[in-house]
Amino acid sequence: MTLLLASATAEQQGVVSELAGKFGVTWPLFIAQIICFVLVMIVLKKYAFGPVQKMLEERRNRIAEGEAKLAQIEKQLAESEAATAAAIAKANEDAQRMIAEARDGAAALSEQKAQEAIVQAQQIIAKAEAAAKADRDRLTVELKREFGRLVAATTAQVAGKVLTNEDQSRLNEEALTKVEA
Repeated sequence: MTLLLASATAEQQGVVSELAGKFGVTWPLFIAQIICFVLVMIVLKKYAFGPVQKMLEERRNRIAEGEAKLAQIEKQLAESEAATAAAIAKANEDAQRMIAEARDGAAALSEQKAQEAIVQAQQIIAKAEAAAKADRDRLTVELKREFGRLVAATTAQVAGKVLTNEDQSRLNEEALTKVEA
């Protein structure tokens, strides 16, 4: 049995040697080339592919963070707009309620009281409109300031640099122009 295995192994070695001879393979050079190839692969993996892959992963993470912050800013902007709309609606509702109260009071009084009530109602309306306008203006200014700050902060984070006052002013103006349009 061992004789049969030995003869099979000898035949296989003969076939391998014959093929190696046909292709011009010299074993010491072939083994040296394999070792060189493995060493080059190890060096490339450690010093070339590894740092490049790490840099690409960091860039991917920074982009994802920027997108998340942009979504958060959009959410805050929507919340601010909703709060402003609610405040304006409340002011309009109060003004309508005050107008209705003034009209009801004027109908119950005599002509003189009716005239006084109308004058008073007009003053209340003017005050309510002035208060609503002042509140709306105040909310608009706060919204613009907050939006400008958020745009500048997001731009600074996405760009990865500290913005100068001039850069922040320019970004605020551009953002406010787009929001007002």
